[in-house]
Amino acid sequence: MTHKNNLLILVGLTTLFLSGCGFKPMYGTQSGHQTTAPVSAQLSQIAIDIIPDREGQILRNSLIDRLYKAGYPTAPIATLKISKIEEVRNELDLTKSSDATRAQLRMKSTMTLVDKAGKNLLSRPLNTITSFNILGSEFASRVTEESARQSAIQDLVRQIELNLSLYYNDRP
Repeated sequence: MTHKNNLLILVGLTTLFLSGCGFKPMYGTQSGHQTTAPVSAQLSQIAIDIIPDREGQILRNSLIDRLYKAGYPTAPIATLKISKIEEVRNELDLTKSSDATRAQLRMKSTMTLVDKAGKNLLSRPLNTITSFNILGSEFASRVTEESARQSAIQDLVRQIELNLSLYYNDRP
């Protein structure tokens, strides 16, 4: 019985601490306390500027899919600008005959959130690293490299969404 009582006390104390810690939902609304629009509504009102190159197009399309639930914003509150994605490929894991069997793909860029007046609201560097196998078949190697590239772009999308969400969640 004492183990059960200790567990009940622990659950009760945890509930009390969590209720007073300032925890609030990021994407939802608080009952009776939300004075501004929820984060998801604010994210859907950000215009996404054109991003150069093919990887930039893929990144922009993925951001549009994630942020715009009800279509493109008619009166955006801010514009998201993302610099050209820089990609570096390094070959790793060399065999005795100097053939690479593994490669690393690094992508980096910078995101900047600008308000209607042109003032920078948020600027963050974006970095991701992924790796892939270099196989005996040229086609198979290209497929694994493209899959790694797609994975890296999706990681950049998650980083951008998280940075924007944290920014709008912290605003009064």
